[in-house]
Amino acid sequence: MKCVEKIKQALSKLNGIESLDIDTQQAHITGHIDLSEVITTIESLGYQAGYQHDLPLSGLSCGKCVSKLETIFSNEPEIIQFEVSKTRAKVTGALTETALIALIESAGYQVPAEAGAVETNAAEAVLHDATAPEQAKTEQPEPSPSAAAETAPSSDNSHYFLLSGMTCASCVSSVEKAIQGVDAVTAVSVNLAERTALVQGNIDPESVIQAVSDAGYGAELSEDEATRRERQQAQNTATYKQHLLNAGLALALGVPLMAWGVFGGSMMIESATSQWAWGIIGVLTLALLIYCGGHFFRDAWKAFLHHRASMDTLVALGTGAAWFYSMFVVLKPDWFPAQARHVYFEASAMILGLITLGHALEAKARGRTSRALEKLIDLQPQTAILVDQQGEREVPLAEIQPGMVLRLRPGAKVPVDGLIEQGESYLDESMLTGEPVPAHKQPGDKLHAGTINQSGSLLFKAEQVGNQTLLARIIGLVRQAQSSKPELAKMADTISAIFVPAVMIIAIVTATLWYYFGPDPVSIYMLITATTVLIIACPCALGLATPMSVTVGLGRAAEYGILIRHADAMQLAANIDTVVLDKTGTLTEGKPVLTHSHYYGDHTEQAVLTLAASLERGAEHPLAKAIVSAAEEKGLTLQSARDFNAQAGYGVGGEVNGQRVLLGNRALMEKENIAISAHQDDAHSLADAGATAIFIAVDGELAALLGISDPLRSDSKAAVERLQAKGIEVIMLTGDTERTAKAIARQAGIDRVIAGVLPDGKSEQVAKLQQSGKHVAMVGDGINDAPALAKAEIGIAMGSGSDVAIESAQLTLVRHSLHGVADALELSSATLRNMKQNLFGAFVYNTLGIPLAAGILFPFTGSLLSPVIAGAAMALSSITVVSNANRLRLFRPGSQGNTPLKKEA
Repeated sequence: MKCVEKIKQALSKLNGIESLDIDTQQAHITGHIDLSEVITTIESLGYQAGYQHDLPLSGLSCGKCVSKLETIFSNEPEIIQFEVSKTRAKVTGALTETALIALIESAGYQVPAEAGAVETNAAEAVLHDATAPEQAKTEQPEPSPSAAAETAPSSDNSHYFLLSGMTCASCVSSVEKAIQGVDAVTAVSVNLAERTALVQGNIDPESVIQAVSDAGYGAELSEDEATRRERQQAQNTATYKQHLLNAGLALALGVPLMAWGVFGGSMMIESATSQWAWGIIGVLTLALLIYCGGHFFRDAWKAFLHHRASMDTLVALGTGAAWFYSMFVVLKPDWFPAQARHVYFEASAMILGLITLGHALEAKARGRTSRALEKLIDLQPQTAILVDQQGEREVPLAEIQPGMVLRLRPGAKVPVDGLIEQGESYLDESMLTGEPVPAHKQPGDKLHAGTINQSGSLLFKAEQVGNQTLLARIIGLVRQAQSSKPELAKMADTISAIFVPAVMIIAIVTATLWYYFGPDPVSIYMLITATTVLIIACPCALGLATPMSVTVGLGRAAEYGILIRHADAMQLAANIDTVVLDKTGTLTEGKPVLTHSHYYGDHTEQAVLTLAASLERGAEHPLAKAIVSAAEEKGLTLQSARDFNAQAGYGVGGEVNGQRVLLGNRALMEKENIAISAHQDDAHSLADAGATAIFIAVDGELAALLGISDPLRSDSKAAVERLQAKGIEVIMLTGDTERTAKAIARQAGIDRVIAGVLPDGKSEQVAKLQQSGKHVAMVGDGINDAPALAKAEIGIAMGSGSDVAIESAQLTLVRHSLHGVADALELSSATLRNMKQNLFGAFVYNTLGIPLAAGILFPFTGSLLSPVIAGAAMALSSITVVSNANRLRLFRPGSQGNTPLKKEA
């Protein structure tokens, strides 16, 4: 608030301002003023300010379109903050509305000219389903995880490339810059841990491959998950074997040479005999440098040609300097003082062997990081049983097309998504949903690829095949998230971009200082310190620190049915201290039933239910369904409704059989002047029982009061207790009445309730919590939850919720259980902690290692750090980072009844 007061004092001095109302996010100003002067004044105080625009959008068909527009906005320096959905863009910044519309249209999307008409139509689409404030929901035909992967990347404009030649974070930066320079590329993310690049945009893959090649690296397009996995495994295996061979050859020469020196053997050039002997060893070392370490020198030369430096540059300079110095001593010993005629062939061989051995162990450990994703891929069988005019036969999965009829035998995995046409069975869907109880399936029900048929034989029609199945889309979403970068990784990349040149400068400065201030023989001390600095400062560990943790953490989350849109969400989720829960469909089952009823005057149950169900027959929200279901169970004949009218936050009205019917909450009755005071006790008793009170008026008189209850999910209370045990405040946010909401909250163990919130007010409540210093995660599943999901630091959508909610959330829970929220927060905390451990290790290692290598302890100990020890330490740092990241594979959140995926049932 000190910042607010500072701004208020400055603005009050401007001419023309009549009134000021400022909080930490907005300034409401009235008067005859120049807005540009206001913005300039605020920015002069060190803050940011701009215009607020809320524009309707058209032409955005999926989450990828939203992501593309978000990328464009994030790269625009005059935009301060923004929120984008498929239908609206809320932007704050210095851009005028005209300039903002031009920017949106340049991306290929449109801002409709009649914004008011668009807003009205959008409002009507929501109001049509509004019976009470909590009722603006969309009910799915069945709680299915199929909506959960709607945000997975489309194969149309996302391309994966397998990369080669990358060794450190500096290489990542070079490859990303090269790809970003290709026309039509909208976003690129390079993963050092997997040696892959995710490129988004309507691109020509060959142009990307050429750009990567021109940058000195290799790339090949990966068309599908199976091919990508096969190629990665083959590439990783070949790399591991080659590194192991090279390390063995280098150590076979280096270890005996080092043992010779350690156990008293002379490494000085003292005679012609020693000159010949060490000359032969020098030639053998050169052969090693060419065969086993040639790639270091080749890649270093490529980096030099492209005006950059990488890990290869440091290794090539270190080993090359040691070998060249030694060969000069061998060839021209008279050029050096007697005490400086020392050779360091063992250093070149040992450094090469240890670094290469480290790369081999790193490659082997790196192969384990994608095990979680491999488990997902292994869920899908490679063949299917096709039923056609030729009978039943087994065919490769690639031949299956939508519309084909397939046979699913007992014990078999479902090959593609489809619809059952014949037969009944129980299917184990725990691999996708985490639900341990098998689901009963009958004709008309959906099947998902990867689930397992337990008993009966089924005939089903293929609907989604290949990359369109739920399983494939989940895999794509996980793969996309693994290629994304949290803020910690971006910080590491920024440091790595200048790290290698800085190390080279440090090595030169170190050599210069030893030349002017070091004891004799100066050349020896210069060589040892400069070489050791170059070797020990290798940025491999820094480059691997975050992508390894992200890859393992996101894969582990996928095993528990938690789909994360972007790695940055994990970093945000780890800091959450407040979880806001929607009630209907989140805490509760989302399938309300009619449990209580009171009828007044001459109105009978049959008459009132007929009128109410006839009015609500076209609605899809749960409370409307409950009324219609109750009427159908009694065999009532429904009639057509006329002049249907929905009022946001109140209810609905219309004419049925010549009678004017109103159905909604207390506020609707008061608005329409319907007398309800005589029946307040009935409404209170319903609320105390946890039922939502629905008032029904016929021709201006209260006819009935219906109580509709939505039972609490069986595991909601336990999940809330888990969150509270972690010190997280749990808040229920609902549009229902306070009395009803508190009744449900008591059952769930929730102390704080925010009730009576209109559909458009949930995001405002989240904003208020944020302004009070809370880090908020919003959990919901309905259309009216979407703005709040987008507003919160982390939006978590239930997998069976509406597509709009899922589009607005950063996390999606495939199974419909609040335990997934606790699992997601625990996994995020563990992953962030792992990333910090890796980065801390990498930074501390270099912070301590470089001064030691430069000889800072020489005045106290009289000795220097050996280049060989530096090489071993550098290799060990990378192995440590990779091994620490793989510890996440063993992490198990404290969920009750939630188990990770298994390859077999």
